[in-house]
Amino acid sequence: MKYTLRQMETFVAVARHESVSRAADELALSQSATSTALGELERQFDTQLFDRIGRALRLNELGQVVLPHAVQLIEHAREIESLLSRQTDFGPLQIGATLTVGNYLATLIASDFLRRHPSARVRLSVHNSAIIVDQLTRYELDLGLIEGTVRHPDLLVEPWVEDELVVFCAPGHPLAQAAHPVSLDELMKHEWILREPGSGTRETVDQALRHYTGELRVRLELEHTEAIKRTVESGLGIGCISRLALREAFRRGSLIPVEVPELDLRRQFQFVTHRRKHVTAGMREFIALCRQMTAGVSRSDLISLPFIP
Repeated sequence: MKYTLRQMETFVAVARHESVSRAADELALSQSATSTALGELERQFDTQLFDRIGRALRLNELGQVVLPHAVQLIEHAREIESLLSRQTDFGPLQIGATLTVGNYLATLIASDFLRRHPSARVRLSVHNSAIIVDQLTRYELDLGLIEGTVRHPDLLVEPWVEDELVVFCAPGHPLAQAAHPVSLDELMKHEWILREPGSGTRETVDQALRHYTGELRVRLELEHTEAIKRTVESGLGIGCISRLALREAFRRGSLIPVEVPELDLRRQFQFVTHRRKHVTAGMREFIALCRQMTAGVSRSDLISLPFIP
């Protein structure tokens, strides 16, 4: 073969970061060695895999075709290395999770995974749905655990467990003393504290309110579930997040659920992978542990979990 695995690793790292210097940091190589490896790969085949735009590198059409094959080649090579070394554990695993899944489920599953496979390495990044989808399309993640809708043609989506949002308020808020259930018209008189656009939670809220013709009075948009809970506790407005994130607050009485039968706030937690990415044994094991956690439950807030503050 004219190419080496090191050249392919370099190509994939540069494609991910669109930068030789950042790729060098990932590979623990000098910038010069990284640039040389990429240059030799292109020269050997008398071709270019990137468009050079100033100091930035962008995959060209050929590079986009080669990238998924290069990613699979490297992953297969790592599995072969493990077999030859007689290792029974898994290699590095890059997991991306949206905030609700990441904060309340994924960290527990990752801990269980590492207890079972001590030599494995897991990198868990927590972002909103839009960012996770973008990272998956760039091959920066092996697996996404998300709560939003995915329509990208390069991604495969598999349902995991149902989740449900709930409108909630502080105990001193007028809706806490209102007759239940609350009508949509009554609900929309109040100001909201919501997640930001691009999050799966905000997408579910917007979808549930798609037929409402009035103006949604959004007083504050926040990127973190806990920040929304604290702000609503202060009486600044009403919120809408997953029941999973509110279990202990409802139990303590620091927040109050507001039932609105006119709103359908159900959604699915989902597994997302790139359709051209090799599914490794580590990925399969991680998904199996996710399913084991939710076996026999109909909704995420009914999962048996340790105390969640």
